[in-house]
Amino acid sequence: MKILQLKNYRTLLTGILFLLFAPMHGIAQDLVSQATPAHTMTHQYEKLLIDALENISNNQMEEALSSLEHLIKVEPNFRLAQLIYGDLLLAHSRPITDFGNFPSLSYEYIDSLKEEAKVRWRHHLNPPSENKVPEALVQLSDDQKYVITIDLEASRLYLFQNRKGIPYLVNDFYVSIGKKGIGKYQEGDQKTPTGVYFVKSFISPDELPDFYGDGAFPIDYPNVMDKRYKRNGYGIWLHGTPLGTYSRPPRDSNGCVVLSNDDLRTLHQYITVGKTPVILARQLHWIDRNNWQKRQANYHSFIETWRRDWESKNMDLYLRHYARDYVGLGKDYDGWVEHKRRVNSNKRYIKVNLSSTSAFLYPGENNLLVVTFIQDYESDNFSSRFIKRQYWRQDSNGEWKIIYEGSIS
Repeated sequence: MKILQLKNYRTLLTGILFLLFAPMHGIAQDLVSQATPAHTMTHQYEKLLIDALENISNNQMEEALSSLEHLIKVEPNFRLAQLIYGDLLLAHSRPITDFGNFPSLSYEYIDSLKEEAKVRWRHHLNPPSENKVPEALVQLSDDQKYVITIDLEASRLYLFQNRKGIPYLVNDFYVSIGKKGIGKYQEGDQKTPTGVYFVKSFISPDELPDFYGDGAFPIDYPNVMDKRYKRNGYGIWLHGTPLGTYSRPPRDSNGCVVLSNDDLRTLHQYITVGKTPVILARQLHWIDRNNWQKRQANYHSFIETWRRDWESKNMDLYLRHYARDYVGLGKDYDGWVEHKRRVNSNKRYIKVNLSSTSAFLYPGENNLLVVTFIQDYESDNFSSRFIKRQYWRQDSNGEWKIIYEGSIS
């Protein structure tokens, strides 16, 4: 009877994990074969959980119990592991008919843990290939040693290292996002935004309630694009979990991105305040590394043409790079045109140098590019040096034009 009950549970859990993702299984095997060990390694606790799930799927129940027993000894607050372990123990004594056989737990709570099992298992089946890069990563500046990209639907954060301008995946982490999903628009909607953001600061756990765990990294939501499209709200952070909680379900925050405290501490060492980009995408789109390298010249060309046209003092050439709906530096398009024609009319020369340039495609927007650089400007009567950020949009004619530019403090 016990063997039959365990087999029934194995069938049940296997159905949850495999049948829901059956169309992806063939693809998954290809991706697994392409990925390097570094890309498939996750936190040791998650690996123990995945080992247990694999054992269940292979009808190796005692091995699954052993893995889970070890896991909850080293991390007793891993609620998903506790739930599956409890189910396996319960299956020794009586038939079970569903995932999470505990009347004291709500259906909502059980469903949230079931969803966590699904997204962790999906990542196990579909690790990113070592030969692919998120298309949002266009160019990394020399001082951006690492970049964070987050696939919100997959509840996965990917950490890339900048190696001579080329991003390499070095780690990934399970994350939780907003209760109401993706695409923040207004304060209190409990959604996580999509876009290109930058870490503003670190708030130590001593300055925070226990709810935020081992600290928080606020990002600059709402940014220029959010404000342009009337998106509001505030307080979007990457933060940890409270005491007594290892991880939270995939959709459980008020809009923040939540990691386990262990993962937050690991990530902390790679974040540089004011420099580390955080790219939040509904889904990350991965492209072949060779194609990624080939397209770099295209993006660099129109930025370089803008710089040269400015130096030429030909204002018609220079201003052709600005869209009619441009807004920036306190001016709309007409005000900007009038200002630039006036201030540049009598200059004998203009020199513009750009350095530490980064560029990222903006998730959730069609053909929008965020470019940041240090601008060194010199003319016969003025000079300046500051960090500038531009938003370039590709129009219906295929031309890239600036819709915003401004300085970054």
